[in-house]
Amino acid sequence: MRHRRQSPPAPGPRSGRGLDPGRPGGPALAPDYPHHATHGTVGLWSKYPLTDVRPVDIRPAGLGADWNRALRATAATPHGPVAVYVVHLPSLRLGVTGFGSARRDESARLLGAVLAAEPADRVVLLGDLNSTTDDRGLAPILAARMNAPSSGGFAFSWPATFPLARIDQILARAGTVTRIRTLPATHSDHLPVSAVIRFGHSAS
Repeated sequence: MRHRRQSPPAPGPRSGRGLDPGRPGGPALAPDYPHHATHGTVGLWSKYPLTDVRPVDIRPAGLGADWNRALRATAATPHGPVAVYVVHLPSLRLGVTGFGSARRDESARLLGAVLAAEPADRVVLLGDLNSTTDDRGLAPILAARMNAPSSGGFAFSWPATFPLARIDQILARAGTVTRIRTLPATHSDHLPVSAVIRFGHSAS
């Protein structure tokens, strides 16, 4: 999978922020990832067919209806269906009292509730979460049985010019995220992140 903000779990789909099929990036992915879905500023490209594609409302209070930063799809992999979420949480904002995380945290709570209600056994979450996995703002997401990478290096993704933290995440339910690494820089201010996800033998 590939999402163009850009965090691919392997093997299969990849995801992305800020692209649509008509922008640079989508056509480049199409030969290897022929199935795709986009919504607002996020997109998903996959080797496997995608069904049940729908937007996910993680919009914090005070933002307009044009703020669309999450989608869900089901990837029909050879080993069974996998629910895939592609998201872009709000950025931290610098104010007079420091960095403000209220909108990001609210969006994470909304996403956590959606993930907790997700009936699929196998779930992958890809995206720019604007936080590291040890940030308490992501607690509602991790509480929904979403596993962070178990090992495999730092894979700092931001800023691309001198990466200091990995704020672009690949999480999985009923799976182990391994071999996480960054890929060569693109036009983005984030580095792409790649990982392998190993699931068990059963899926619903």
